[in-house]
Amino acid sequence: MRAPSGSRYDEQGRNGHGGRFGWLGELSVVLVLIVVGIMVVSVVGIAVAELLDAGPASADSDLFFDDPVADLAVQLLGLAIGIPIVLWGARMLGRRPAGTVSSVVGRLRWGWLWRCAAVAFPLMVLQVGLLIAWTWNDEPLGESGAGFPGWPVFLLSLAVVLALVPFQAAAEEYVFRGWLVQVIGRVVRSPWPAIVLASLLFALAHGFGELSGFLLLLYSALWWGWLVIRTGGLEAVIVMHVANNLLAFGLAAGFGELASTETAADAPWQAMAVELVFAPLYCLTMARIAGRRGVERMSP
Repeated sequence: MRAPSGSRYDEQGRNGHGGRFGWLGELSVVLVLIVVGIMVVSVVGIAVAELLDAGPASADSDLFFDDPVADLAVQLLGLAIGIPIVLWGARMLGRRPAGTVSSVVGRLRWGWLWRCAAVAFPLMVLQVGLLIAWTWNDEPLGESGAGFPGWPVFLLSLAVVLALVPFQAAAEEYVFRGWLVQVIGRVVRSPWPAIVLASLLFALAHGFGELSGFLLLLYSALWWGWLVIRTGGLEAVIVMHVANNLLAFGLAAGFGELASTETAADAPWQAMAVELVFAPLYCLTMARIAGRRGVERMSP
């Protein structure tokens, strides 16, 4: 059952048929399934590594494979599992079309997504380029890595990144900016409590690193949460997240740094300073374009 016509994105779960256990049941079951899903993928990865005798040399290592490309694939798959789980939760527990997690029209709006990509990718290239230029003298890119791994390894790494990163990045959006906001939106009138809580959890999910990294993640997530409500769907934030991660993993592959355990939570203060400008620049630009093109903000 769909939410009433004219409902915001965060109100898509208000269909009056939320299942026997209500919003709390949906929240609890889906979160447990996400944790279990990640554990299952991890166990399979460990089993395959043992079977192929391809595990890390150190018994204390947190990696699945000694090969960083294979290890990255397992990690990305472990996160991508979130997409089918939250869609299942919306459909079976929330008793609403799974597509309402994508947008207020009940599906991904591919035309709008590609228009967002046309803005997000050039903007992200500019942002990363400025950050690299700013921090180059502090720590030249690739200094801590093994250097260019050679064309065969680099191309294989790039293939894995291109194939899996879009699903990993989209999964994080479906979980934090999508499903979680809608579940909380079933019991609060304003979208902001859901946006703030989901943004905080998103930042914490990346681990504890530098304060600048945590603030960057929280600040970006708040802007992205606003953009989802403003455009009525996940498309604009999915493509920005994909653009960010493709560049990050692509550069890491080129400089032999795929084995690094650093995340966005370890970002330096310069990254936060750049994000102060680029997050609102992107979000306000896409909101303006969405308004001009008549992108649906409310359910039909």
